[in-house]
Amino acid sequence: MLKEIRPAILVLVLLTAITGLAYPLAITGIAGVIFPRQAQGSLIEQDGKVIGSALIGQEFKEDKYFHGRPSATVAPDPNDSTKTVPAPYNAANSGGSNLGPTSKALNDRVKEDVEKLKAENPSASVPVDLVTTSGSGLDPDISPDAALFQVPRVAKARSMSEDAVRELVTQNTQGRFAGVIGEPRVNVLALNLALDAAKPK
Repeated sequence: MLKEIRPAILVLVLLTAITGLAYPLAITGIAGVIFPRQAQGSLIEQDGKVIGSALIGQEFKEDKYFHGRPSATVAPDPNDSTKTVPAPYNAANSGGSNLGPTSKALNDRVKEDVEKLKAENPSASVPVDLVTTSGSGLDPDISPDAALFQVPRVAKARSMSEDAVRELVTQNTQGRFAGVIGEPRVNVLALNLALDAAKPK
C-alpha cells in the first residue's frame, strides 16, 4: 500500500510546487516586466502621491466634479459589528446589493436618484448607469452619455463653457478594445483630473 501512496504524495507535492508557487511567481514576474503599471494596480499619481487607481471608482460629491455610478459596497458598522453601513467603492468588500427588480428599496432609491438628476438636467433623459450599481460596486467608468449628461452642472460649478467641458469628455472617452470588444467609456477619476488641470474657458 505504501508503494501506491508514495508516488501520489510525490505528484501532489510536485504539482503544488509548480502550480502554487513556480507558476504564479513566473506569471507575476512576466507581468511586472511587460505590463509594469497594470501589475502594480494601475495606480494614478499626482505630485508624487497615489490618489487612486484607474480600476477602482471613487466617490465624488461636489458639483464641480463628474460623479460615477452608485456603489452598493458596505463596511462593518463601527458601533455594531453585526451590522454594516454604506461604504461606496470599498475595495475590500466588492459586491452588488443583491436587490432585484421587485425590491421596493431598490425601486425607491432609483426613483429618488432619477428625480435628483432630472432636476439637475431637465432637458435630457437620465442615463441608466447613473442610477444603477455595477456588479462589483467598484466600476471606475461611466458611459459617454452619463458624462455628457453632467456637463451643464460641472460647467456651471466651474464657471466654464459647456463646450469646453464637453471637449474634455470627448478627449477622455475610450473606445471599444480593438474596435469591437466592450463599450465606449469614460474613466471618472481621469476626467476629473483633466478638469482640475484645465483653465476655465
